[in-house]
Amino acid sequence: MVILYTYNNGVYINLKDVDTTSKELSHKNIYVNLTNNCPCSCTFCLRNTKEMAKSNSLWLDKEPTAQQVIEEFQKYDLTQFKEIIFCGFGEPLTRLDDLIDVAKYLKNRSSNNPIRINTNGLADLVNKKETATSFKDLINTVSISLNASNAKEYLRLTRSKFGIESYDAMLKFAISCKKYVPNVIMTVVDCIGQEEIDACKAVCDDICVPLRVRPFE
Repeated sequence: MVILYTYNNGVYINLKDVDTTSKELSHKNIYVNLTNNCPCSCTFCLRNTKEMAKSNSLWLDKEPTAQQVIEEFQKYDLTQFKEIIFCGFGEPLTRLDDLIDVAKYLKNRSSNNPIRINTNGLADLVNKKETATSFKDLINTVSISLNASNAKEYLRLTRSKFGIESYDAMLKFAISCKKYVPNVIMTVVDCIGQEEIDACKAVCDDICVPLRVRPFE
């Protein structure tokens, strides 16, 4: 089971397979794989478009408990990590309480370690409450996949189980995060075309959240 991993040149590397006595981990981003579950079935998601090599697969036969994640982190010197990121093949905020428990452990042990959540921004719909309040003093960055400039196109791309209301809920979540998290960003992939990127930039400008255009992998 891959709980913690790093990423290099398009390859997911189980942290257990990295020589921790070398400088190989120094200043690396470390990712936490909590779940396969996601309320979306995005047309562009690796889950749907790419056959992952079994040795590098992030698919979980069984989700790790918060304690199991903490026990994995206990094996490492946290200060050598550049950033700790809750990410994976699923939506990490479907495991909100466990994510917060792990983040509290990390901050108590190494308060200077930046912690980021990569999310689809539908946490409030998933958990049926405002979730950003839980991030205060724990999460340094929330990165939200904007995906599209309007609700109709967003639903076409993400196929969210929550339907057309998903888009506005995602934007509301982004605005809420700004109250509790120092860095909130939204992202789109570069393959959507410049016109759509510009339209997404206008959406982000409207709610005063920066947009990052990331390469499609």
